[in-house]
Amino acid sequence: MIGPSIRLASFHAPAFLGVWSPECSVASKKTRGRLLRTDHLPRLRSRQVGFSLLEVLVAFVILALVGTTLFRLFGASLNNAGAADQYSRAAAYAESRLAMAAVDSPLHETSDQGNSDDGLYAWSTKVEPYIAPGTTDDQTRLAQLLPMRLWRITVTVSWPGEGGNNRSISLATVRMSMKQP
Repeated sequence: MIGPSIRLASFHAPAFLGVWSPECSVASKKTRGRLLRTDHLPRLRSRQVGFSLLEVLVAFVILALVGTTLFRLFGASLNNAGAADQYSRAAAYAESRLAMAAVDSPLHETSDQGNSDDGLYAWSTKVEPYIAPGTTDDQTRLAQLLPMRLWRITVTVSWPGEGGNNRSISLATVRMSMKQP
């Protein structure tokens, strides 16, 4: 049987760390006194746990920069969503004005303008004879002899944008109509 002093010799944990093991409980008072005495062991400097003021300030600065960037991105996306809504409303309004202009039969050269019911959008409609690009003078004279004619219908819708800039959207189509008698 191995005595308590041999067990203590095999115990490697430094006593200043406050490690307790079963070997220490069976040791004699004399051995325990030797084990608990720590003046011959090098002392560890005590380090305070936590963050320094500088570390906390740096963390707050980083957090503020990230937060500012996120708020700017969020604000810009809201502005873009608002602009997209205005463009889609203007496109729908232009389509309805284009359909109303194409209903007139027979079509004739004209222009018209006005405002929407809510006063936000201003529109203008223009109906003019359509001449295809690259058409020669002979082809234009022959086209006037036909009973049908091509008309270009253009609708432009404009509204005030941010910063005083006017925004607008234009839609155009080509329709065929009988000539006026």
